[in-house]
Amino acid sequence: MTLAGKTIGFAFTGSFCTFSAAEKQAASLLDLGANIQPVFSANVQTMDSRFGSTSEYIKHITSLTGNKPILTMEEAEPIGPSACLDILLIAPCTGNTLAKLANGITDTSVLMAAKAHLRNQKPLVISISTNDALGMNFKNIGLLYNTKNIYFVPFGQDNPEKKPNSLIARTELTAKTLELALEGKQIQPVIV
Repeated sequence: MTLAGKTIGFAFTGSFCTFSAAEKQAASLLDLGANIQPVFSANVQTMDSRFGSTSEYIKHITSLTGNKPILTMEEAEPIGPSACLDILLIAPCTGNTLAKLANGITDTSVLMAAKAHLRNQKPLVISISTNDALGMNFKNIGLLYNTKNIYFVPFGQDNPEKKPNSLIARTELTAKTLELALEGKQIQPVIV
């Protein structure tokens, strides 16, 4: 399946070190002809880091996509009744967001977007980036992996020597993951 003409919700959470990779993903999806609807978590909106100004990042992504970003839970809720997205991608998806999603907690714009989108039984794709994936969050990955309409961008350890519990998505496989998820299929292998 092609991504041309598809509306992709692109939800950004606070894994600041992977923002440049997420931006590249968004640009490549736009190059494939997709329409990108950005969604930003509160942490992305308010927490600058050593990786730069989040307000500048949001402005840049908004300019890149040409769409007004979804910033609040109130703005995300209509995703459900309007069924405006073909697919939703959480990239990067932090361990915090992963845990809340696995446990049905809806307290951010990104989680509201996910809840609203899943009610339409459309695919949600997770592009993981967390230092505790093989620790406390491992059970949440298993739970979500076995949840209908949830798919994962393939992932692996990014630094097993210094961060043995850390996993990061292989972002170069994002487009293929989205294409297959739109067909109801999980890209394989998941662990790379």
